[in-house]
Amino acid sequence: MSRGFVKEEDQEEAPFIPPRAALPLGVTNYVTPKGHEELAREREELEAARRHLDIASDKERRHATAVIDGKLRLLNERIASARILKPKDQPADEVRFGATVKFRFLSGNRKNSEQEFTIVGVDEADIKQQKIAFLAPLAKALTGKKVGEKAEVMMAGKLQQLEILSINYS
Repeated sequence: MSRGFVKEEDQEEAPFIPPRAALPLGVTNYVTPKGHEELAREREELEAARRHLDIASDKERRHATAVIDGKLRLLNERIASARILKPKDQPADEVRFGATVKFRFLSGNRKNSEQEFTIVGVDEADIKQQKIAFLAPLAKALTGKKVGEKAEVMMAGKLQQLEILSINYS
């Protein structure tokens, strides 16, 4: 039947499902053990929300269910592709996935200031918690370095020089 013969109020738009954090094609989805637990917890919360939908309108319930199902589909794909890397299995003297790295700026307007970040998976990254994704330019610049070594990274359009002060895998 032609769409012209369907009442406009009966037409439902596909819901918008926000994408998960970007993971380039072909890049392994590394996660920390804690990050994997957080993904599993998120799945449990979405499944519980789906079971306990309390919406009277059929149309609204279908929409809400479609949104949750879409989020679950994306989440399950991410969980299925996860490769757990245990920070304790990394070389203790070198910046790798799972490391908490403290560094000092050697140049720019932040010269001599110190900062600390933990390198985590894309789903775990949260700048407010000082966690950056292993794909971030800063993480890439720091990876492979040891205490006392220097790294360079483009930040705010300027080349910044950094010195590694400490590496911790706790």
